[in-house]
Amino acid sequence: MTLEQYVQFASALLFVIFLIMAVGWLLRRVGFGGMMGSNARQRRLGVVEVLALDAKRRLVLVRRDDQEHLILLGPVGDRVVESGVRAGFRTALGDASASTPAPNPEASARPDELSARRQP
Repeated sequence: MTLEQYVQFASALLFVIFLIMAVGWLLRRVGFGGMMGSNARQRRLGVVEVLALDAKRRLVLVRRDDQEHLILLGPVGDRVVESGVRAGFRTALGDASASTPAPNPEASARPDELSARRQP
């Protein structure tokens, strides 16, 4: 191959890369950007967590606005397990711990440990 053929190959490659970039820019301007779009607007929908139960079933926690929905995905069909779950795991965890009383250490101890504690 001569130098002229290398230059012709490089210029054709640059032209094809330019065409790909131009088509990508045009598609984004028209609205076919999908996930590549700008983050100017807030996203209302998102997958919070996915848990594989077995090879065919998964639990998916989906967030929409300020609510979360627990969905069971399987080969037979999809089923909403729980809808309208409050968003925010830490908030729900804090509410649950505030509503339950603190455990009594003597209630969980064995009887022989209690007698050993009481004797001097």
